[in-house]
This record gives sequence, C-alpha cells and structure tokens, in this order.
Amino acid sequence: MRLGILIMAAGRGTRLKSKRAKVLHEIGGRPLLRHVIAAAAQIVPARDILVIVGHHAEAIEAAVRDTGVRFVMQEKQRGTGHAIQCAEQETRGYDMLIVLSGDVPLLRADTILALRDFHLREQAAMTILTADAPNPHGYGRVVRRKPGAPEVEAIVEQKALTPGMEGLREINSGIYVFRRRTLYENIGRLRADNPQKELYLTDMARLLAGAGRRVVAIEAAQLTEVLGANTIAEMMDLDREMRMAQARRLMAAGVTIFRPETVTIDAGVEVGQDTVIEPFVQLLGQTKVGSDCQVRSYSVLEDATLGDRVVVRQSCVIADSRIDKGALIGPFAHVRPGCHIGEGAHIGNFVETKKTRVGKGSKASHLTYLGDAEVGAGTNVGAGTITCNYDGVNKHTTVIGDRVFVGSHSALVAPVMIGEGAYVGAGSVITDDVPADALAVGRARQVNKPQWARNRRAQKEARKPGSTA
Repeated sequence: MRLGILIMAAGRGTRLKSKRAKVLHEIGGRPLLRHVIAAAAQIVPARDILVIVGHHAEAIEAAVRDTGVRFVMQEKQRGTGHAIQCAEQETRGYDMLIVLSGDVPLLRADTILALRDFHLREQAAMTILTADAPNPHGYGRVVRRKPGAPEVEAIVEQKALTPGMEGLREINSGIYVFRRRTLYENIGRLRADNPQKELYLTDMARLLAGAGRRVVAIEAAQLTEVLGANTIAEMMDLDREMRMAQARRLMAAGVTIFRPETVTIDAGVEVGQDTVIEPFVQLLGQTKVGSDCQVRSYSVLEDATLGDRVVVRQSCVIADSRIDKGALIGPFAHVRPGCHIGEGAHIGNFVETKKTRVGKGSKASHLTYLGDAEVGAGTNVGAGTITCNYDGVNKHTTVIGDRVFVGSHSALVAPVMIGEGAYVGAGSVITDDVPADALAVGRARQVNKPQWARNRRAQKEARKPGSTA
C-alpha cells in the first residue's frame, strides 16, 4: 500500500498580524513547516510529501525546496477541502493519504505512525487524530457514536455546537488519514454553505459516516503535539515547549544543563555526554558540542562544531566554525564564520578571528584580531596584534608558521608570511615576509628629547592672561 503525505501550507494566517507566511515563522530555530516536513520524512521519502501552497507560495517553496518535497498550488484559497481537491492529480498512484497541517510543529513521527497503523487496523475510510483539551474553546469537537468507541459521527465547529455539546473536550487536530479512492469519490459532495463560502475538509467526517463509510478517531498522547498557533504569543508558547523538550532529551542523555529554562537550544543541536551547559547559553542552528565540554554563561554558539573537552568561557560568540578537542575559548572571544581552532589552542579574552585556522597548541590570549589568517602549531600571538587583511578593495591572507612568537601590538600587513620559528618584535609593523628563525623589527627608532615636556608646560603657563613671565 503506497502512502503519500499532504501538508497544508496555503493559508494566509491573518491573525498573526505579520507580513510573512505563517508556516515560515520560526520556533526552535526552524520554520514551522520544516518541523512538519522533518516528521513526515521519517515516515515516507521526501518525494512522497506534497506541500500545498497558495499565499506566499514562492517564499515557502524557496524556504523548503532543499528538503526534496513536491509542491501543489492552490491558486484560489477556498478552504481546506478545496486544497485537497487541488492535489487530486498529484496524488494518483497512492492508496492512502495522510493530511498534516504546516503550522503544527510539535507533532512527532511516532504519533503519525500510530495514526497510520490505527487507520489500517480499523480498515477505515477516514481516521482523525484528536486530543483531550482542558479548554477546548475555539476548536472543532469530535462527536463519537458512543463514548469510548472509535467510530465518529461528525466534527462540529465551535460556533455550530448545539446545547449539550459544550462539555465535549475531544478536539479535532486537523490531521487525518484517508483511503484515497474513497476520499476523491466523495470530496465533490462538499458544499460551501457557510459564511466564508469555503469547502471544509472537516465535513468529510459527516459525509463519509452518513454514507456508511467507517470514520474513526484516535487520541494523541499529548495535547501539545496537535497545537498550532494563531498569534505570536501562542507561537512562543510552542517555542518554549519545544526547547524544554530538547533540553530534557539532552539531560536524559547525560548532559548537565543548569537552569534549563534560561538556556536556548535549537531543535537541530547535538551535545555529548558529560558536557556542562551553564545558564543563559544559546546553542543555535546545527551546533554540535562534543563530550566533557563546558559552555559557560552568556555564550552564543551558532552552527558551531566543538570537539571533546572544549571549554568556552563566559560571553563568547562562535559562529559556523570548528573548535578541536581540548581548545580553550574566551572569555569575551568572537570566533566568526570560517574558522578552525586546532587541538589545545587558546583564543583568549577580546580576541576576534575570521576565516582563520589556528594550529595545535597555538595561543592568541588577548586583544587580538586574526582575519584571513593561517597560524601554525605552537605559535604565540601577543596582545594587541592585528592582521591587516583588507586594503579597501580586496582581502589578503597572513600566513604565520609553526613555533612563531609575535610580540604585542604588532600589525601584520597582508599579504605577508612569517616563517617557522621566527620572532616579531613588539610594536612592529610587518610589511615584508619574515624568513624562518629570523627576528623582524619594524618600528621607528625611539628619540628622547630631555626637558621637552618641562619647557612645553612653561610655555603654556606663559601664555595665560595675567602671567608675569
């Protein structure tokens, strides 16, 4: 039996008060739609996932095209039932269809599998994923034929509830499984007899049940899995739930997270055993942290890769870079994109690196800028050193060999190469290559003028009004 998954992503989302497409708003560091696609891709290959787009179609397709999913255009948005009608041709060849919402990001693959398996066991024409909601106001209610029985009579929207239905707490998630042939044999019977003049997929439950087809429902294990967001505030509630779930998973795997409610961890982050994460840390994007690391408070890591036993001291920023095992970063260091900090290296306080490779055991301990540079192993770069990599038009590379000593407050004017074992005297401006094992001193000769300062003060005093000098 061939299974296809349809993801509804054509709506405008006007209640968000945003110019962006609703499904492109982010929680857990990813757009809502990417979370749903990620769950669906654990069930079927990407080619069997069809995303129905309408409003902001170009932006949505651009944002998720790399996932390999296919797209169905709903030119005019005439409701969820009409969206499914638009996908009739593209779903030919499938025996069963799962319909997901693109704005329900906490849905787990395990829940989708349970929904599919229940549908098959019950030999149903339509299966509805539901949830028990303590406060169901605003949601459509699922009306079962008998309490506790799987069979469903209808889904009734909030404003259509009749007396006696207000106490129903089982809500419709908007997530369904259909026998495809039965769905398209009956979907033409939907009618837009509502104030919005739209075709609602929820009405399929009543139509199929009325035609003697088997419509059943299964309840999700957690209410949060089926919740969407109609406001930014509700979306941030989902973000908090997702991030806390991620923190709990990491802690269950042996990661220590102090004050997890203060830590921001994106959905794609991986952290190794016995690593310690202090309060107010942000681990973003596809960051991967090894084992036995320490990431101290107020540090931000985005798309960073850390080996084992790395220490990131307070208030560091590391972006799109690799830090090898045993390295020490910070405090107050900025490792910009494109850097590779070698094993046991030290990038210290108020040091900034950009597109730079620092070799094993090398140190830039404080107040240094290394941009577009290659630094060998066992090299020491003194405080206040900068690589002058930009000439106003182009960027140039500085190459510093192994076991080099660069004295404090030096300026290395790229393109320039410092050979292995060389020394650069403090305060030097280096504009030419330095041979291996040489000493380079590039500073003006000091001149002392005796009594110059005393004489200057005397002259200044003499110029004051009323001076008798």
